[in-house]
Amino acid sequence: MKRTEKVLLIYTGGTIGMGRNPKTGALEPLDFNHLAENVPEFKQIPTEVHTYQFVPAIDSSNMSPKFWGEIVKIIVDRYDMYDGFVILHGTDTMAYTASALSFMFENLTKPIILTGSQLPIGQLRTDGKENLMTSIELAAAHHKDDTPMVPEVCIYFNGHLLRGNRATKQNADEYNAFDSFNYPHLCEAGVSFNFRKHAILMPDYSKPMVPHTNFDSNVFVFSLFPGAEENIVRHILDAPELRGIVMRSFGSGNAPSMPWLMKLLKQASGRGVVTVNVSQCISGQADMSRYDTGYQLQDAGVISGFDTTVEAAVTKLMFLQGQFSDTERVREYMQRSIAGEITIPNIESSL
Repeated sequence: MKRTEKVLLIYTGGTIGMGRNPKTGALEPLDFNHLAENVPEFKQIPTEVHTYQFVPAIDSSNMSPKFWGEIVKIIVDRYDMYDGFVILHGTDTMAYTASALSFMFENLTKPIILTGSQLPIGQLRTDGKENLMTSIELAAAHHKDDTPMVPEVCIYFNGHLLRGNRATKQNADEYNAFDSFNYPHLCEAGVSFNFRKHAILMPDYSKPMVPHTNFDSNVFVFSLFPGAEENIVRHILDAPELRGIVMRSFGSGNAPSMPWLMKLLKQASGRGVVTVNVSQCISGQADMSRYDTGYQLQDAGVISGFDTTVEAAVTKLMFLQGQFSDTERVREYMQRSIAGEITIPNIESSL
């Protein structure tokens, strides 16, 4: 693999590039030049850093599959020009974007690292500088044979490099905003980098990267709770456009054993809606073979999401529905790991 010694920094928006409006005191996006002004350390980086800015900047609450497609196009058009890519992104939906991109880049052979900050980069106590500078270093890090250390879509935050589709935002107020509760960190960034090589995906460098941009967003996240009303749930599950459901169940994948709920889920499955069972717990997995209620869900056509995050389950459903019109193909691939997003022993597959 031929190196270019260049990294592309893509600024989509987010707190890291914001400043305070002198009149309202509210945070609002600044021109990308503001970042360069506040990070003179850029000059010390041996890797050449080029920049691309979304204009206007995107509040991460407004992130959507349309913008994911734009990010993919930006990277694909410049894929051979850079050793890696760093995406500055708001924290609120960063895990969704990281998950989506992990599916959209088949056989990814270069690092794509998302980062941001809890405080704007111009503030005295900002975490933005360290997150930004370390992400650039990680995007440029490589083995002796010039292959990248981490050819994955990742999130870097507060000293930890995480697989993007395993990460979730865990804290809105502290610097340790993200963690991957069901998968080890890919790297710890202390005085030096400590890579966990056994945990990092390895692509087939003899094959090309294949981008995908088709998404079908007819998906709904349904959280179970004691006292859920049949009529309201029926209105949701009967929506004719609905193709996929991420059902956040109790504990290890349990649901109330109410006949009406099982009936509605079975009817939805019968007309081609894929329902994926994901635990409401931040750690652990949905195991529908542990209790009787789990077996009832299986009989209703519900499939296990294993140890996936909600963010990965939602974006994976959208992605697969964009690739396949056949419900059974979607169900099949939802139960396979296509980008390291779930743990299933001895069952790995790509599209």
